[in-house]
Amino acid sequence: MENTQFKISQYASAVLLIVSSIALVTYQVVKLNDVAGGLLIYVAQAFLFAASIFGLNHYVNIIRKQLQS
Repeated sequence: MENTQFKISQYASAVLLIVSSIALVTYQVVKLNDVAGGLLIYVAQAFLFAASIFGLNHYVNIIRKQLQS
């Protein structure tokens, strides 16, 4: 039960980071017709974090399957 809640919180934080970065970029493009450099760094970090959560989990699952067989 605890492991499931942990995975849900991981995936929720990753998805919320991606959605928030897209929303911030959209807001700046609509209001200012420009995207600030600091926001681009935030977007890059958010996507890197989300990719590491999803990719690392997939990699661990592959290794676990190989060890079981």
